[in-house]
Amino acid sequence: MESASNLALLKDYQAYLRVEKGLRPLTCEAYDGDLHTFAEFLEGRHGVLLTAAQQDVAAFLEHLRNHGIDSRSAARKLSCLRGLYKWLLLDRRIHHDPTVNIESPKAWKVLPKSLAEPEVVEMLERAGLAASHPQAQATALRDRAILELLYAGGLRVSEVTALSTGDLALDAGRVQVRGKGDKERIVPLGRTALAALEQYLAMGRPHLARISSARKTSAPRQDAARLFLSLRGMPLTRQWVWHVVKMANGAASPHRLRHSCATHMVEHGADLRSVQLILGHADISTTQVYTHLALGRLKAVHRMHHPRGKQRAEDLDGEDARDVALESQKEIA
Repeated sequence: MESASNLALLKDYQAYLRVEKGLRPLTCEAYDGDLHTFAEFLEGRHGVLLTAAQQDVAAFLEHLRNHGIDSRSAARKLSCLRGLYKWLLLDRRIHHDPTVNIESPKAWKVLPKSLAEPEVVEMLERAGLAASHPQAQATALRDRAILELLYAGGLRVSEVTALSTGDLALDAGRVQVRGKGDKERIVPLGRTALAALEQYLAMGRPHLARISSARKTSAPRQDAARLFLSLRGMPLTRQWVWHVVKMANGAASPHRLRHSCATHMVEHGADLRSVQLILGHADISTTQVYTHLALGRLKAVHRMHHPRGKQRAEDLDGEDARDVALESQKEIA
């Protein structure tokens, strides 16, 4: 009985997330998994989601901790529960939110792991060399375009696989991306990424699209417009993009390239607000994890401009002093 009641409720909530909130299918699946975990925990206590109390939520978090679930994952599950009970309150199905006054598990901010610039340059140069071969295959052109796009725009892997040819505005040097919650943003691209995409569209994608049109079962219209296609002419999956990146560099991943994009921009003086807009972070606090990367630059500026810092700058060797002076000129410019 408890199970049937919980399943019906979660089905309604899934419809709300998809239709009214406009969340992506993968996001809805992740929410559904977390909520089912809580529902199963309640059933073990002979309870249901609608009648859960604050003690049940607190016991659930303690249960997670005792089973080795890290605080970051537990905090995510609690956030998911808050969303569910907020909806139930708005829908007048309950009169009290059991997640109120429940403190979120403390979690250390995990610094994003990124590749060093020489590593990224080497990886992209290898991909460019393979794509520039006179007998380069369509997949080599596609793979180079994917790598350049991931690094140049800091896109999520799901955003790359969801791109269609109509999202590109190469003459304007940008791409329109649909991110989390179906929110759209405009991402500027550099010359190298634009050249890779142009080459793929001109010489690579038409070949892959012809394979798709030759298949007996015609692809859906939406799939036919997808930007990146497989050898079978079908839209690339997230797993395949992950494989492409791993083949290019064993230490890399699509998300690590996204972090590398943000890291290298901050290291070269980009402000956090610009990085936030490019990455599509809803909250600036998510982007602030990159502030530690600008510490060296801030130190150089401080040594050059603070009255008590100039003496330290004079103590630097010639090469370091020149670097500090260059940093100062960039700030003035």
